[in-house]
Amino acid sequence: MNPAEAAQRVLSFRDARRVVEEHAAKPRSGTVELVDLLHAHGRLLAENLTADRDFPPFPRAMRDGFALIAADVAAPPSRLRVVGEVKAGAGEIDFQIRRGEAAEIMTGAPVPQAADAVVMVEYTARDGDKVEVQRSVKSGDNVVPRGAEAREGAILLSAWTHLSPAAIAIAASVGKAMLHVFAKPRVAILATGDELVDVAADPGPHQIRNSNTYSLAAQVEAAGAQPVILPIAPDEKQQLHNLVQAGLSADLLLLSGGVSMGKYDLVEQVLEELGADFFFTGAQIQPGRPVVFGRAPARGGALPTYFFGLPGNPVSTMVTFELFARTMVEALAGLRPRPPIFLSARLKREVKTKTGLTRFLPALLSGEYERAEIELLPWQGSGDVAATARANCFLVIPPDREKIDGGEWVSVLKVSN
Repeated sequence: MNPAEAAQRVLSFRDARRVVEEHAAKPRSGTVELVDLLHAHGRLLAENLTADRDFPPFPRAMRDGFALIAADVAAPPSRLRVVGEVKAGAGEIDFQIRRGEAAEIMTGAPVPQAADAVVMVEYTARDGDKVEVQRSVKSGDNVVPRGAEAREGAILLSAWTHLSPAAIAIAASVGKAMLHVFAKPRVAILATGDELVDVAADPGPHQIRNSNTYSLAAQVEAAGAQPVILPIAPDEKQQLHNLVQAGLSADLLLLSGGVSMGKYDLVEQVLEELGADFFFTGAQIQPGRPVVFGRAPARGGALPTYFFGLPGNPVSTMVTFELFARTMVEALAGLRPRPPIFLSARLKREVKTKTGLTRFLPALLSGEYERAEIELLPWQGSGDVAATARANCFLVIPPDREKIDGGEWVSVLKVSN
């Protein structure tokens, strides 16, 4: 790829996001596996879950109090005779409510036959087998009718639903101890560069430990996929070629390093030799401008494999994953493309920068609600992972702003932990 071609493929942040989202939106069919309910959180459901009975299966009291006939308390205060007690989990109720009667009832208990309302205990005064009701109620007050939440056979969760804690509760309520879910996609991670050594090694005077593989693996897992760790690739073309080929056998390949314009930045050369299509070879952002996105052709009957070339500086690697690669990982896991989540906060102190790039700078968000504030953390550029570890968000600076005054509302990118 000549320099002119490469320059044409450097996109704005918005255009680069649009390209990734377009590819992530293409339908995929995944492998299905059976997992137990305790390990299903965060997975993607591969079956419809239906109600195995009415929900609730009986008229259910919403409050502690007294079940009664609403017409009996239309003109309070009203004195009623207490004929029984009903607690949650009660068996067969051997009485029914008649006019002038009430039954003490607990939250979640079945409402006795003929009773049509529950008055809260706060509005009553009990005296032996009598209760004085001090407030009127309407028919249906504080009672959830049978089947109000769902009728037997109704679909409660559809396939492709992300299994949140609430979804797990629904699965448990219909007796699903095991669930069919889509298998996690395999995401290969390949860090490149002669300067890298393993985390357990003693680095030489000009070497650094490989942190990118581990931060990316954590991000991949958080996005719902299985990381596949490849050996560190040296700045040597044949070895890099072999490792890239191995990575392309996964569902997605993430490379860190080797995507800039230096003499030993060989990633794009190797991918070109493997017949890859490049959708963009840079984005007008800081950090992470050299980020690459593309697709390698299918081999041996497999599907084509998407790849991202992420810059090697640790902060750039983490930021570009959140801005671009996470969307594709989630799509391979079966989720629909979701835009990054941007919040708003007031800037504590003036920030000056240069125009031309959308900047994502480590920052600290504090306060709450309408008093949320954000301040830029001191950092030494995209290699300063310590500043990023202290940050809890990124301050977003638009490409047309060279100064933002303290007190202005600004955009904030919150990332998943």
